[in-house]
Amino acid sequence: MAAQRNLPALGFLVMAFAIVGLVGVFASFAAPLPLQRSLAREAALDAAGAAAQTPNLATALARLAPQLGDSAEALSGADGANLPARIQAERIAMRARFVAEADALAFRLRLVITLITLSAAGFGVMLTGAISRR
Repeated sequence: MAAQRNLPALGFLVMAFAIVGLVGVFASFAAPLPLQRSLAREAALDAAGAAAQTPNLATALARLAPQLGDSAEALSGADGANLPARIQAERIAMRARFVAEADALAFRLRLVITLITLSAAGFGVMLTGAISRR
């Protein structure tokens, strides 16, 4: 009879830890975002380098501005001669920004998973304690 009474408690405890697993799954979708953004920015910087060969560099860079994001400001005002050096400097700065973004995202994801794990464990302990008192 005692095993039947603890079965709902065990079910709730399993669900509490299943919530932690689901949070981890959802967090895994957010983790690669800085890398994906970095790869897209690398492609945009490559396109900006190819734009150096065009006769109207300013127009080509203006068209690339949405893809370049905050890197567009670093390339504005460049002429064909100093554009490769500016692109190289921006690549280094952009990589540093995305590494910092990835580190911050990883910290926040770990914090969320830890807090939800502790909450789920507390929920499970509370339920098993409440059911065992009955």
